[in-house]
Amino acid sequence: MKFRKSAALTALLVTCAFVVVDAVPARAEAPNLLQMLFGKRKRQEPEPARLPVALGPAAIAVPGARKDAKPAALPRVTGPQYYTYKPEPLRAIAMDKLADPVVTGSIKERGMPLVQYSSENEIRRDFATVNAMAPAESARAVEEYYSRNAGLIWVSGSQISARARAALSVLADAEAVGLDPKDYMVEVPSAVFDGANMAARYQDLAAFEVNLSSAVTTYVLDTVRGRIDPNRISGYHDFARKKVNLVAALSIISQSPDVAAYLRSRAPSGRHFQALAAELKRLQASADASDPVVIAAGTLLKPGQSNPELANIVKGVVRHGSEALKTEQAATIAAYKESPEYTPELVALVEAFQKEKGLKPDGVVGQATIRHLTGGDSVADRIFKIKVAMEQARWLPAELGSRYVFINQPAYMAYYHDKGDEQFAMRVVVGSKANQTYFFQDEIQTVEFNPYWGVPQSIIINEMLPKLRSDPSYLDRLGYEVELNGRTVSSTQIDWSSTKGVAVRQPPGDDNALGDLKILFPNAHAIYMHDTPSKSYFKKDMRALSHGCVRLSDPRRMAAAVLRTSVDDVGAQIAKGRNKAVSVPERVPVYVSYFTAWPNKDGKVEFFDDIYGRDDYMRKAMEATRAVRQAQS
Repeated sequence: MKFRKSAALTALLVTCAFVVVDAVPARAEAPNLLQMLFGKRKRQEPEPARLPVALGPAAIAVPGARKDAKPAALPRVTGPQYYTYKPEPLRAIAMDKLADPVVTGSIKERGMPLVQYSSENEIRRDFATVNAMAPAESARAVEEYYSRNAGLIWVSGSQISARARAALSVLADAEAVGLDPKDYMVEVPSAVFDGANMAARYQDLAAFEVNLSSAVTTYVLDTVRGRIDPNRISGYHDFARKKVNLVAALSIISQSPDVAAYLRSRAPSGRHFQALAAELKRLQASADASDPVVIAAGTLLKPGQSNPELANIVKGVVRHGSEALKTEQAATIAAYKESPEYTPELVALVEAFQKEKGLKPDGVVGQATIRHLTGGDSVADRIFKIKVAMEQARWLPAELGSRYVFINQPAYMAYYHDKGDEQFAMRVVVGSKANQTYFFQDEIQTVEFNPYWGVPQSIIINEMLPKLRSDPSYLDRLGYEVELNGRTVSSTQIDWSSTKGVAVRQPPGDDNALGDLKILFPNAHAIYMHDTPSKSYFKKDMRALSHGCVRLSDPRRMAAAVLRTSVDDVGAQIAKGRNKAVSVPERVPVYVSYFTAWPNKDGKVEFFDDIYGRDDYMRKAMEATRAVRQAQS
């Protein structure tokens, strides 16, 4: 069967991970993916990676080519890299040309009247003495604002104004929105000064005026889009950095009757951010650290056993379970007398707790359950996770929208929101640590029924190629379709010393890697949501098991939601057995996100394991940014 030359097919054939080819011999004894897929019919789904990879100039041989040539060393395809974060350096604010509007004529040339003698005019003349540093965007905004405006924002007469004090109050409270107050510190001139030495007073006020404008614009920039540029963290992060009109912000502030309210309004306005901010405040005043739930390391408790740690386990349920769960289980909790016997009633209590936390409700108290029973992290760790979440939330829209799909990789969950509320949630499988899922946002455009699986180059190279070199008929026997330079051929017709010009795909069917459907939001990484024949994976607590795409535990329900149709209609489309792509009636935002702290539908912040170690990279990025700002400012 010929492949269709279409954008959809092109997307289908690319991989689910940015890849780099290394000509490193593969370990011959290691099992490859196809053996895992089809050995004893226990199938592990391969996933698309992100970009097709050319392996070099070697041509693919066809029948008649020499078979005695020594095959090239097996190449390898690897994923994106994490970087050493390089924060934006500060630069000097060039105020010398704006120091004296009367003398330089800079204001007059812009059609503004000459400024008469005043304390403000004297202060402006001292702009030339100011040595202030700021991020480049803030520096440009300050320069541009004062080139257009003769008046001052923060000084009235020879004193700082009420507007300035309001701004300073917000900056000092920057930690409330997850920022570092030290990044916005400004030296404030004393209210008491020597009237006989006004020249020195004007210099102090000039420095205060420029530095506060710099601090305020930097705060606005940070609270709107974040201090950290996500794309400098790793190749797995993909966000267009937000643009912020800082000159307009200074203009609004200069006329605003409530500067504090305006500055606070620049933080993300969504309920998710408000919940994070509320939890941060609660934790900072928390007494949890004084009476932590501690369960002995290595504890493993199964139904019917006894264990002295059971009292701490019940304490953990009471401490970290919801009010609804505690109400439902009130009789069991009240009746418990700290016995070590794990009775059926206590098993039911633990199972209810596990279900509430998204764990397998089997009553077995192991590592994953203990993490939730103990709160998972220290108070300090949870505070840090919330600050990371607040920083990352700024990469997304301030309001996520009334209708969207939110995938949180550390939670292994996908959530469908409509009319401003979560309508349902489902378990997902995401990329393994070696094949990580990206962090980005996009829009759902298409649902494809009975899909083909275009085998990505990463899997052809890493998993199939070693087998194909010894057994060229391998793909034919498995029912895969092979194309060489646009022509359908048998896999035995290809000399597998290279994969240049080769495309492989798996037709629709019961064992297709993508199951019955996939949900597409075209992106540079070819990540999408899809069904899977490997249903058992959804029973696991740790579900970082795929090659990068997102497998859904209930794909038909998600497809019906984004198509605004019924699950029965989705089933009817699948039952036809025909490959068919259907456009969604309206595009749906999708956030393929990574948050180790995030509020649930009730607004309670939940905490998750850092499955890829990305919070540590955020920590390093924040520390590097803090070091640059506070050393140069």
